[in-house]
Amino acid sequence: MRGYFGAVAALVVLLGGQAQAQNAPGAQRVIDRAQAAMGGARAWNGLRGLHESGEEGGVKFERWLDPLRYGLRKETHTSAGKVTQGYNGAAEWRVLASGVATGSVERQVVGKVRSEAFFGAYGYFFPSRFDLRSVPVGERQSQGKTYDVLKVQPAGGAPRELWFDRKTGLLGLMIEEGAAPGERPLTTEVLDYRKVGSITLPHRFVTYGGKLTAPLERKVNAVDVQPADRMQFSLPPPSGTSPLPKS
Repeated sequence: MRGYFGAVAALVVLLGGQAQAQNAPGAQRVIDRAQAAMGGARAWNGLRGLHESGEEGGVKFERWLDPLRYGLRKETHTSAGKVTQGYNGAAEWRVLASGVATGSVERQVVGKVRSEAFFGAYGYFFPSRFDLRSVPVGERQSQGKTYDVLKVQPAGGAPRELWFDRKTGLLGLMIEEGAAPGERPLTTEVLDYRKVGSITLPHRFVTYGGKLTAPLERKVNAVDVQPADRMQFSLPPPSGTSPLPKS
């Protein structure tokens, strides 16, 4: 693990830095409308953390996200024991059910978890906090609904298409790029919006395509919006090593 913790420092230079968002005006209008439909700018700007618990594919999970800086922690309670994955803005890390700590500094892996941290925390609502790019793709139709589609990409992460329902302003679909030839893109339906304090959040996600052989459903049973504890996003280093750098 010494090599892993040493390599993390180099990634901070690659993935860190001040936010320099570039949003096309048409894209920003769609995002502003979505934020208004989910509680408004004032409520979202006051958000300091998200903590979800529920089931994914029938397996219990908890997930913590930071809307201020990159931060993700997910604990999955498998039959073999608890598996934890985290990201603090520098590198991906995991603690397996066996207790073994591991992780990756590969750009593809780090980019994927970075995107999860960004989209999970609705980072596109905060262009002053996150370096991102958003452009309109155009109008699309699906299942009788009309969507305004944007392509949004966090710096260092993978882009996604976000489909916002023109009638409600709410996000209805997310489509990840990078599907293998002949493979359907990984698509997530975003459903069951409910009030959580002063904001409104989706509580059900159905993902299909990609390498999935059947749709994967994630149900959020409870959400709280307590401020995020930055310590939980970093893996405690082995004895004799320096801590993971914070984002």
